[in-house]
Amino acid sequence: MSFDLEKSKCEQAVELLKELDIDAWLVWVRETSQIADPVMELIFGGDVVWQSAFLFTKKGDKISIAGNFDTDGIKARGIFDQVIPYTQGIKDELVRQLEKYNPSKIAINYSTNDVAADGLTVGMHMILKDYLEDTPYVERLISGETLVQKLRGRKSVKEIERVKKAVAITEEIFKAAEGFVRPGMTEIEIYNLFHHEMDKHGVTSAWNDDHNPAVDAGPNKQFGHAGPIENKTKPGHLLHFDFGVRYKGYCSDIQRMFFFGKEKDIPEQVQNAFETVRDGIIAASEFIRPGVLGYEVDAIARDFVTDAGYEEYQHALGHQIGRHAHDGGGLLGPQWERYGDTVKQPVESGNLFTLEFYVTTEDYGQMSLEEDIVVTKNGCEFLSHPQKKLICIN
Repeated sequence: MSFDLEKSKCEQAVELLKELDIDAWLVWVRETSQIADPVMELIFGGDVVWQSAFLFTKKGDKISIAGNFDTDGIKARGIFDQVIPYTQGIKDELVRQLEKYNPSKIAINYSTNDVAADGLTVGMHMILKDYLEDTPYVERLISGETLVQKLRGRKSVKEIERVKKAVAITEEIFKAAEGFVRPGMTEIEIYNLFHHEMDKHGVTSAWNDDHNPAVDAGPNKQFGHAGPIENKTKPGHLLHFDFGVRYKGYCSDIQRMFFFGKEKDIPEQVQNAFETVRDGIIAASEFIRPGVLGYEVDAIARDFVTDAGYEEYQHALGHQIGRHAHDGGGLLGPQWERYGDTVKQPVESGNLFTLEFYVTTEDYGQMSLEEDIVVTKNGCEFLSHPQKKLICIN
């Protein structure tokens, strides 16, 4: 098994320590098969059992201190310069390594804004402070939020390639759906066919199986994180999908809208709603670029919606994608309490975002689309092919 991607993310972590002027980053974990710090999948790609310390320094050193039954597996990855085993307890070796480097700032993984940067449990935080109680280092602990967000958010070429492949497979399955979706089918029947296509492509769900894809038929089904029901598709109705796959550990997240009927039969209010969502996403994509803040991007689409006479959508315009469909880091959203400071972060080159929102029609339910993009030096590129018109099923 290759750990080249994890190695590259560890090297990136060292460069971020230099950029942010942080002397050391400590990933402090135990029993990760039960409670895993989200960064472990980036820097390690596996689990440990005993209390373990993964220490990265601004000088470029990468040290692992782990229980003696874990160390062979850690060494085999070839990620860390030193792999130090212990038997009875980790405290003395942890303090010894900190004394060796004497960092003035030690980033640890807690955050009030971002769950992906909040991997240190309360219990492990208490243990760490206890171990360091008689040292100067207990007063040098700082939040690693910014470091983790940049590590997750600045995708490498290999990471982007994997997301591109996940997006391509997702679009292939949507294309196949045009051939098997018919009026009179239940949402559950359609859901099962999507999973059959996923099996054919050798991919898994980007989020929980029970609501991937979300299949929403007709005007009375509210969109959200809920699974399919016995609700049936009907002529003249809309059909909404929210669907993503996981390919080699990386995710897509795309929404599409179908209409049961011919293009000439699309009601005006449905067409107007579709064009508002489609064009609002394009407007946001034309605005986004490195340096703009998340809430500024959201405002472009949000104003587009309200200017068209619709109520504003009740969520953020976009979230980052990567290892997860919701991958943490900065958001493209309004300055609402629930989003904290995540919407005040500048967009960076290499970020992968969704662009998504809905509007509600008078008689036909909600209209929602979602595209995936990569931020470039001068703007963005679509990873998905934006839906230009309703997919009509005659």
